[in-house]
Amino acid sequence: MGEEGTEGTVHLLCLAASSGVPLFCRSSRGGAPARQQLPFSVIGSLNGVHMFGQNLEVQLSSARTEDTTVVWKSFHDSITLIVLSSEEGTSELRLERLLQMVFGAVVLLVGLEELTNIRNVERLKKELRASYHLIDSFLGDSELIGDLTQCVDCVVPPEGSLLQEALSGFAEATGTAFVSLVVSGRVVAATESWWRLGTPEAVLLPWLVGSLPPQTARDYPVYLPHGSPTVPHRLLTLTLLPGLELCLLCGPRPPLSQLDPQLLERWWLPLLDPLRACLPLGPRALPAGFPLHTDILGLLLLHLELKRCLFTVEPSGDKAPSAEQRRRLLRSFYTLVTATHFPPEPGQPEETAEDAAHGAHVPRACYLVSGPEEPGTGWRLVALQLGPRRLLLLLSAQSPTHGLRGLATRTLHALTPLL
Repeated sequence: MGEEGTEGTVHLLCLAASSGVPLFCRSSRGGAPARQQLPFSVIGSLNGVHMFGQNLEVQLSSARTEDTTVVWKSFHDSITLIVLSSEEGTSELRLERLLQMVFGAVVLLVGLEELTNIRNVERLKKELRASYHLIDSFLGDSELIGDLTQCVDCVVPPEGSLLQEALSGFAEATGTAFVSLVVSGRVVAATESWWRLGTPEAVLLPWLVGSLPPQTARDYPVYLPHGSPTVPHRLLTLTLLPGLELCLLCGPRPPLSQLDPQLLERWWLPLLDPLRACLPLGPRALPAGFPLHTDILGLLLLHLELKRCLFTVEPSGDKAPSAEQRRRLLRSFYTLVTATHFPPEPGQPEETAEDAAHGAHVPRACYLVSGPEEPGTGWRLVALQLGPRRLLLLLSAQSPTHGLRGLATRTLHALTPLL
């Protein structure tokens, strides 16, 4: 199995659908931003073949060459996004979801009206620059996985009930229903209204907060791609501790100045220790001391109905492979099982009658060995689906294949109360 994100280049193009005028191009190589740009002739050819197909009522969605995968997607007959990837093992599913996230990010920061009613191309190009940093974070080697799973990256705090109670009280005191605690781009706790945010803003908002430079407080205008794509809201952020931010999504009120230190001290100063305990949860996701089998090198737990996930490659961190490789292996395994084995996720295109007829034969578990197949070599990957939960595990080479399903089942039962 190829590892997504291994050395290779990704080019992302955004064009005006009617004219083919390039609006921006972002590139990365090996997960890092790259200045290498595509020649205009290549951009024109990629857009031209897509438009040629549309004129013949043929929808060109993807293509593969010997070393590159290309995916096209048009939005609202106004914007065309094209992504080219020469990364080894890149899947079309991953690139399709990347384009959905990129368009969501552009709407989040620019608004749908500007994209569907392009009056001045040069002005739009300037406005789109505000989204570059967020878009580049999707192209890089992120520790988050919500861009791929379309589920909100979460962590499990040791004293979640105390934090949840304080969050609800603070939301009531400020008259704001949409409030969350975010550590390193992952949601620690949130109000019921925040959890009801639609996709993609539920994933994009904490990701945006995690990608911004540190700041004591912010008043940031955002559009909600699903809930309010043409009328902006305000995203207020307040840093409680370095890396831990309180986020409020609101209208004209309250003003940032109204969130005075006394209000913050009343609700959050008594919880200083529980808040500090959240800081290491960014990459770890699970509370310190949570019992996991020593063979587990990484895990991804998804709740497909709640659209939330836990993702960590911290267990047994001193063992090979590296954290970066673990993330790539789990991301690649996720695309494999999602595209080929497991049933469509909630919110995905409806299953066909043929799919429904074969529903009884849909697998509930699968595994593979990555690397050499000799005994005691190669990483083990196992996926298990039970009800709305799907668990993916990366296991050490010493883990016997005949015990993978039992280990995954026990781990899923242990994690179920958390998500």
